[in-house]
Amino acid sequence: ATKAIAWDRRGRAIAEGRASLPMRDLGRGWMEQSVDDWWRSLCAGLRDLFRQVDPARVAALAFSNQRETVGFLDEAGLEVRPAILWLDERCRPDIDLFGAKLPPERFRAITGKTPDPTPAVFSLHWLKRCEPEHWRRTACFVDVLGYLGWRLTGQRATSWGSADPHGLLDLASLRPSSEILGVLGLAEGQLFEVVRPGTVIGEVTAPAAEATGLRPGTLVVAGGGDGQAAGLGTGTLGGGRAYLNIGTACVSGAWGARFATSHSFRTLTSLSGEGYIFELCLRTGAFLADWSVRNLFDADPAADPGVYRRLEAEAARVGPGADGVLLLPYWSGTMAPFWDPDAGGAVVGLGTGHGRGHWWRAMLEGAALDCAMGYGAIERATGEPVTELLTIGGGARSALMRQIVADVTARPVRISSTLEASCLGAGMLAASGAGWYASPAEASTAMQGEVELTVEPDPAQVLRYRELLAIYRDLYPALRTTFARLAAFRAPLDG
Repeated sequence: ATKAIAWDRRGRAIAEGRASLPMRDLGRGWMEQSVDDWWRSLCAGLRDLFRQVDPARVAALAFSNQRETVGFLDEAGLEVRPAILWLDERCRPDIDLFGAKLPPERFRAITGKTPDPTPAVFSLHWLKRCEPEHWRRTACFVDVLGYLGWRLTGQRATSWGSADPHGLLDLASLRPSSEILGVLGLAEGQLFEVVRPGTVIGEVTAPAAEATGLRPGTLVVAGGGDGQAAGLGTGTLGGGRAYLNIGTACVSGAWGARFATSHSFRTLTSLSGEGYIFELCLRTGAFLADWSVRNLFDADPAADPGVYRRLEAEAARVGPGADGVLLLPYWSGTMAPFWDPDAGGAVVGLGTGHGRGHWWRAMLEGAALDCAMGYGAIERATGEPVTELLTIGGGARSALMRQIVADVTARPVRISSTLEASCLGAGMLAASGAGWYASPAEASTAMQGEVELTVEPDPAQVLRYRELLAIYRDLYPALRTTFARLAAFRAPLDG
């Protein structure tokens, strides 16, 4: 869905509009959207919002957008082919093909990222290799923010916080990397101009105003990727705080002033305009909960919204470690620290005495254990300890998940009054661009939500989970060869 939220100067949500956003699952891990649907959904979401709020009150607008998704436009600005989503996995072979031209270590030194299917650069390599006619017709490769900003203002500009996740940006210069563009045979002119987050891109045109309900002349401000926007929205700007977004994916990040890279996390620009976000990402967070409900427990959450509450109650009656059941939540491969797109989910230790509650608890624990592996590496990179986690996203509503995260990570978990922190981060950038605050960081300080609840780790459970984490760390390495053999076995079926 597209969410359009109106925020006031204190960071309070005044109203929210929503609109559906179609996604095409083509099978085999191929996921696409139409850029026209991005625009239609934006227009519908804004019009829904303006049933509740007068558009004359809107000082500025900014986007928090899905990050690695890439669209393809011809000379006239029309869609050449559907956009390839960040979830798409078709480019797996291209990771090695690209790596033969630019070694992974060099790619990480430039972009802060270890090669895996997520950055759009590998989807671009796939397009050039597999759809050469579409490649030749594409005059411009666009991120979501850049496309929607162009439709609103007519200006071809994007934020470095949205361009960066595509894997085309040199994080030292904050400009497209000539080395990476050279591997692809791309010209810098085929990308939108990259500007600092919080910069005014342009003003809403009369045709865009008619389509969206916005006033002509409304300021459009450079926002950024949803993960980094969550960092700004939660005030993750140093001081020991890391955010943990328990959404479709589980994404956690901490801020650092100096550029650093590691195999154990990925590095992105901060939407404050200063410093970097060191990020952990598990591709299947709440997605796995939904998958389990639908495919294992034969329930439809829309028709039976209480199913999640019942499963959590069953899991709460099971002790830490789920009576010896351990779940590896790699339903869509693994990112840091193993970076293996061929990895799969695994459940070990199941016995006749286990039931739904054991599965559900092991699933929650698997997500928490995976996040816990990365905080030490982030601490070493930033030179600062991670002393608290601020949780956001739909999964943060789960009392059991909050306690598990606190016990597994041995850190207090704080609950923000604003679960929509990514959208709030965009609101902070809009407020900065409108001149309400001198900088995005100042807007973050003034507008971030209050901490409503703190969950402290239970010392006894911390010790138990420390033992379980040691077992969990060994699980993927023990299965690495098996995953590779299964991928080779499956390859003929995938065509």
